Amino acid sequence: MPEYIKNPVRIEEESFKKIKALTDLSGFDELEQQVVMRLVHTCGNPEVAQQVKISVAAIQTGITALENKRAIYCDVEMVKQGLTKRFLEVEPQCFLNHSSVVEKAKANNETRTMTALEYWGEGIKDGIAIIGNAPTALYRLLENIQQGQPKPALIMGIPVGFIGAAESKDYLWQMHKELGIECITVLGRTGGSALAAGAFNTLVRLQRGLRF
Repeated sequence: MPEYIKNPVRIEEESFKKIKALTDLSGFDELEQQVVMRLVHTCGNPEVAQQVKISVAAIQTGITALENKRAIYCDVEMVKQGLTKRFLEVEPQCFLNHSSVVEKAKANNETRTMTALEYWGEGIKDGIAIIGNAPTALYRLLENIQQGQPKPALIMGIPVGFIGAAESKDYLWQMHKELGIECITVLGRTGGSALAAGAFNTLVRLQRGLRF
C-alpha cells in the first residue's frame, strides 16, 4: 500500500494548490475563480474551466439571496442531497417525488422534472434555482419565465447529457440578460448534480467569508 494523505484539511489544501497550478483562471474575477476551482475539483478536469460561464452579478446575487433567506429549489433529489446543509438557513426544496407528479407527467407526455416545476409557484421568486440533471427542467423554467411566471434571482443551470443539455445551457446563456436573470452554467454536455451542488456550496462558503 503506497503512502497517502489522510488529513482532510491537508487533502483540500493540496488539491486546490494543484487546481490553481493546472487551471487557466484568466477571465474570472477573484470570487468567480472560487466557483470555477470548485467545479474543477468536483469533476477532476481543469479543462472544464473553459466551459464555465458566470454572468456579471451572479455571485453577488446568489450571496444576497442566501442572506435574505430566499427559497432554494432543485430539479432532483441528488442535487438537494449534495448541498451543504450545516450552512443553510433555508431548507432546499425538490418536488420530483410529489405524489401527483408521476401521473401528471405521464398524462402530459413529459419528464417528471418538467412537471415538478408546477409546484415551485410563487416560492421561486427572487430565489435560487439549481438544475443539475434535467435539460427539460431548465427549458421548462425558461419557458415559464418567458410566460410571465415568477422568476428566480439566480439560475444555476448545469444539466448533463447528450440530448438537450448543451442546447438548454446555450439558450440560458443567450437569454439570461433579456430575461433579467443572473446565471451560472457549464456549456456543452458536461454537467450533473455534483457540479451543480458544488457550485452552490461555493456560494454558501463565500457568504461566510470562506475561500480556498
